[in-house]
Amino acid sequence: MPRSWRLLVTALLSIVGLYQVFSLNPAFKVDNSLSHKLARHFIYDVKSDFPTYIWQTWKYGPSSSEFGPVKSATGTWSSRNPDAQHRILSDPESEEILKELYNPFPEIIEAYDALPKPVLKADFFRYLILLAKGGIYTDIDTDALKPSSIWIQDVYNHEVGLVVGIEADPDREDWHQWYSRRIQFCQWTILSKPGHPVLRGVVSTITRETLRLKSEGKLDDPNLSAVEFTGPAIWTDAVFKHLNDHQQCPDRRMLPPMITWKEFTGITEPKMVDDVLVLPITSFSPGVGHMGSKATDDPMAFVRHEFSGSWKEETK
Repeated sequence: MPRSWRLLVTALLSIVGLYQVFSLNPAFKVDNSLSHKLARHFIYDVKSDFPTYIWQTWKYGPSSSEFGPVKSATGTWSSRNPDAQHRILSDPESEEILKELYNPFPEIIEAYDALPKPVLKADFFRYLILLAKGGIYTDIDTDALKPSSIWIQDVYNHEVGLVVGIEADPDREDWHQWYSRRIQFCQWTILSKPGHPVLRGVVSTITRETLRLKSEGKLDDPNLSAVEFTGPAIWTDAVFKHLNDHQQCPDRRMLPPMITWKEFTGITEPKMVDDVLVLPITSFSPGVGHMGSKATDDPMAFVRHEFSGSWKEETK
């Protein structure tokens, strides 16, 4: 075989070999999963500032005559955060902004539209809006007790990407009869930078599971639990998954191999793990009278939840 042919064959074999390495080895594959597509679209930068948005949504907008019952609570957010971009969206406005932000992701829009109950849509909305825009999401029946600027110490501002509060810390044997998780993070108030991996994860999971149940004709199953499917249970799981997946924390060697509820039970001061700041139960659940929650005038009390459940009559 002429030398030129041998060189050509060698080159072709090299190309085939490289193709096999890059196409068959998972380490070199382009991951086109929804989570990775979201990561490429909504860039996460922990060093960035927290956006000044405050997001709330309800059946009616502020211009509606029906807005009266929540006007006082929503006013606390504006008055304590005068420099914030406070957006109170009606349900139609929420759907409109989501369809604009998630136009490149038709599967997410399909999942949102398929959710059969307002409470499920409300849960999904908070994750979606924070993933795309960041800032604070807070339920319409929450009161801001202090400015959000004091939630995070300045030293942490460019190290924290997500702030969550403990909703429940039931130190009792029968805790599972009352709560879904031994430590449960609340999702009535969340502070995040856009693109945070926890939000990507929970959005991807809800989308996947919603479309699966839709294809199986099971979305209207009366046993479908909002707490588990879109609420604090899946949110808590997503936070813990991130804490155990994320390996960039310089103090990781100071932590146990598996981060569980034991890292957070009984805390009375904020605790930072990786890029997540976990606030004690008093911060977002003050005044509940148990589980270590202190009064609403405590220095660590930031948000009060009225538990009005404005969506409940629509879930039946």
